Amino acid sequence: MYAIIRTGGKQYKVTEGETLDVSKLDNELKKEIIFNEVLFVSKNNEFKVGAPLVENAKVVAVVVEQGKEKKVVSFKYKPKTGFHKKIGHRQDKTTVKIIKIEC
Repeated sequence: MYAIIRTGGKQYKVTEGETLDVSKLDNELKKEIIFNEVLFVSKNNEFKVGAPLVENAKVVAVVVEQGKEKKVVSFKYKPKTGFHKKIGHRQDKTTVKIIKIEC
């Protein structure tokens, strides 16, 4: 059984028991999150496709960790002028564990 959910402007394919890194969510550790934006559900070779969302479907997850991604480095350089600039960025993330998929 799997589902496709939408959170943070992105879509993720999830299965029960899977851990997933998503964009930062404002929830405390070990608290439940319910994802109501379910786009697709597959159960025993039966499919439910939403238009745009599947009715009465939800995915229940628990927050495992709040953290940051690996650093992404951007380096700008212009020849013969002595210009160089190094910029780093770390995106915030939330790690969630999928508990169950209901439809």
